Amino acid sequence: MAMAAAAATVPLGVLLRREVTSERMERPDVLCGEAARSRKGEDFTLLLAEAAHRVAGDPSTSFSVFALFDGHNGSGAAIYAKKNLLSNVLRATPSGLTRDEWLAVLPRSLVAAFVKTDKDLQAVAETSGTTVTFVIIDEWVVTVASVGDSRCILESADGSLYHLSADHRFDSNRDEVERVTACGSKVGQLNVVGGPEVGPLRCWPGGLCLSRSIGDIDVGECIIPVPHVKQVKLSNAGGRIIIASDGVWDDLSFEMALECSRGYPSDIAANRIVNEAILPRGLRDDTTCIVVDILPPEKLAPSPPTKWQGKIVNKMFCRKHPDMSFKTDTEYAEPDVVEELFEDGSAMLSKRLTTGYALQRMFEPSSCAVCQLRLAYGQGISIHANPLQHEKMQGWQGPFLCRSCHEKKEAMEGKRRPIDSSTADAFSHVGGA
Repeated sequence: MAMAAAAATVPLGVLLRREVTSERMERPDVLCGEAARSRKGEDFTLLLAEAAHRVAGDPSTSFSVFALFDGHNGSGAAIYAKKNLLSNVLRATPSGLTRDEWLAVLPRSLVAAFVKTDKDLQAVAETSGTTVTFVIIDEWVVTVASVGDSRCILESADGSLYHLSADHRFDSNRDEVERVTACGSKVGQLNVVGGPEVGPLRCWPGGLCLSRSIGDIDVGECIIPVPHVKQVKLSNAGGRIIIASDGVWDDLSFEMALECSRGYPSDIAANRIVNEAILPRGLRDDTTCIVVDILPPEKLAPSPPTKWQGKIVNKMFCRKHPDMSFKTDTEYAEPDVVEELFEDGSAMLSKRLTTGYALQRMFEPSSCAVCQLRLAYGQGISIHANPLQHEKMQGWQGPFLCRSCHEKKEAMEGKRRPIDSSTADAFSHVGGA
C-alpha cells in the first residue's frame, strides 16, 4: 500500500499561527478531514480546530471540538444538537479554572450539557432523535462523550487500537436492556402480525434500537441522553482518531477502517474509509467519517506505525490510580502509552453529577447542576435519593436541581410513568436508527 510522504517543510500558516498565539512547542498539531455520502440527509458534523478558549481572550488556551450527529426520524434533533451542545458545555463549565481543573470538571460538564440539550429539545416538541459522538481535544488530552451507535476509536503511534466510545444498541448492551425494561418499557424484536420476530432488539413503543440518544421524545424518557464519557492522555508521539456513523461500522470493522486509511492524510483517509464502507453493498444509509490526526509539532502528516509494523493490537489503557491528583501536564506519559484519566457510563444522573470535594467547590452551589439556573435559598431539590444520608457522609445535600430538571431526572430513572402505546405510534422509528 502506498503511503503519503510526510511534508519536509512547515507551512507558513502554521508558523504564523504559532507566532501569534505564542504556542508552546509541546502542543500538538491537530489536523482533520471528513467525508460523507448521503442517503437520508440526517448526518451532520461539527469540525472546529479552534473551538474556544479555556481562558477568555487567551489563544494559547484554545481547544478543538469534533462531533458527529447521526439523526433518525428526521434531521431536526441532529441540527439542534449541533447548534446548541457546545454552548451548553461551556455554560456548564465554571470559569477561572486552571487547565488541570478544567479537564477534571469536563466529564461532569458534558453530562449536564447533553441532558440540558435533550430537555430543551423536548420543549420545542421535536420528535426526531440523534446519536452524538462529541470529541474535545486539549493538547494531548482527548475527552469523548457519546450516546447512540456512532463510534470513536483511537490508533496510537505504535498501531494499537483503543475504544473511546460506547455502543448503545440494545443488541450490544445487555445492561441497557435491563435498565430500560426496569423503567417500564418493553425491549424486543419487531413482531409482524402472527409471524416470527425479526430484526434487531428495539424499545417499544417507538421501535428505536438505541438505549441512549438526544431527542426521541415519542419513545419515552427511558431513552436517555446521559453520555458515556472517556478521557485519555496520549503520549507526545500522537495518534489518529476516527469518528464514524453506523453507515461505516455496519460494513467495516475497526481494524478494516484503520488498515485502509493508515499512512494517508486525514482528508484522504476519511474518503478511503467511506468508500471502503459502501463498496460491498452500496449506499444503504448516511455514511459519514471524521479523521483527526494529533501530531507532534511540525510533523504534518501521519506516518505508518513502526513499532508493530502496522499490526493492529487491541490494548488496555494504562489507568490512572484513583488516589493520584487530577493534574495532567506535569510530565508526558511514557512513549506510545495511552493513559486513561476518566471513564464513566452510568445512567444515574445522581452519580454522574456528583464529584469529590476538590472538584465540587469549583461549581456554583446555588445553581441547578443541569441548566445552571440560579436557585433561591431552599428552592433547589437535592439530586440524591436520600439527601440527609448524603449530607452526613459528604457535608452537604447537593448538587441541586431546579424543579423541571428534577422532573427530567425522575422520568429518566423510571420514577415517572413513561409514554405508552396509546400516546405514540409504536412503529414511528422502525427503519430508522
